Amino acid sequence: MKILIVTQYFFPENFKSNDLAFEMKRRGHDVTVLTGLPNYPSGIISKGYGFFKNTKQNIEGVKVIRSWLLPRGKGGGIRIFLNYFSWAFFASIKAIGLGIGNKYDAIIVHEPSPITQFYPAWVIKKLSNSPVYFWVLDLWPESLQVAGGVNSSFVLETFKKMVVSFYKASEKILISSKGFEKSILEKGDFKNKLEYFPNWGEDTISAGDKDYDIPVLPEGFKVMFAGNIGEAQDMEAIMQSALLLKDKLDIQFVIVGDGRKMPFVKEFVEQNKLEKTVSVLGRYPLEAMATFFDRADIMLVSLKDDPIFNLTVPAKMQAYMSAGKPILAMLNGDGADLIEEAKCGKAVNAGDYNNLAAGILELYKLNDLELEKMGNNSKDFYSQYFTLKGCIDNLERIISH
Repeated sequence: MKILIVTQYFFPENFKSNDLAFEMKRRGHDVTVLTGLPNYPSGIISKGYGFFKNTKQNIEGVKVIRSWLLPRGKGGGIRIFLNYFSWAFFASIKAIGLGIGNKYDAIIVHEPSPITQFYPAWVIKKLSNSPVYFWVLDLWPESLQVAGGVNSSFVLETFKKMVVSFYKASEKILISSKGFEKSILEKGDFKNKLEYFPNWGEDTISAGDKDYDIPVLPEGFKVMFAGNIGEAQDMEAIMQSALLLKDKLDIQFVIVGDGRKMPFVKEFVEQNKLEKTVSVLGRYPLEAMATFFDRADIMLVSLKDDPIFNLTVPAKMQAYMSAGKPILAMLNGDGADLIEEAKCGKAVNAGDYNNLAAGILELYKLNDLELEKMGNNSKDFYSQYFTLKGCIDNLERIISH
């Protein structure tokens, strides 16, 4: 099939769009990606790229077309807004040429925020009558209100109308979490368009090299948080839990990743003298994650208590499962239900740092066999539902109809 993937984020940025494009190419499809200049999460355009540099590439056989955008910078609200809309605008201009000269069997919109990533796909659909498959990884306008702090009824209603028009223009709406169905159906009769298409775990983690050169980790029972350190992850509650366990020196929090809340985490550790309890290691390449995960005792995932997050299963859950590790979750809804269904760890209510600390102590007291059983349950569940092969098999079925 001739496939176009429309996404603001692509290699060297680390998103599922990479796996999607390269796996589809490996399967013999003709794959093009319309994307932006890489600038996530640093906020500056990556070395080797520019407004007139590497805007057209061939990466592992995938044709990559990059449109201009204003980089994220330090991630303030106005700057993020301009980043989102500048890409949508310039990518839509590029889309005119793609739409006039090409007919695609499938246009796949990969949509972590922002929702405006749909616009270039819409332009191509109008010009070429190619079907659009909308992979919804973030619900709007709910995300705008929760994560963006936007409460203007005019703005929220405007975005709601935009979202409805995108859903109407889609051939299928692919949902990464079954909990998304309620929000989408509240906006219209889209039942026949919905297809469950979850995130997958990283093959580089499940089958990766466990001897990557990483820093020496602290001795003791290692509770590892890996991934984006942002507003949604409720780092305040995690740090409060670490504070409660400050005197339990055999329990170590290991934080791998980066994001907007990293300055808060570092400041909290310093102000509360948690250097002997919390190790803040920063961002590492995906290839290093197999080693990090292998050396952890349990993996930690968290989301704030909010209706939209309660419908979300964080992508890192699948990554943790692929590594065969017990999982401790501080979240509500679908994510907590997944832990219970897979019998792979323990879930406490979102924001409940007291019970998070108690949960860590509970898992700390388990013997190695009990932890190993939880880890095996993680791996088994991942193998059954969340492998890259299984997910892309399902996607081929969806777009072939």
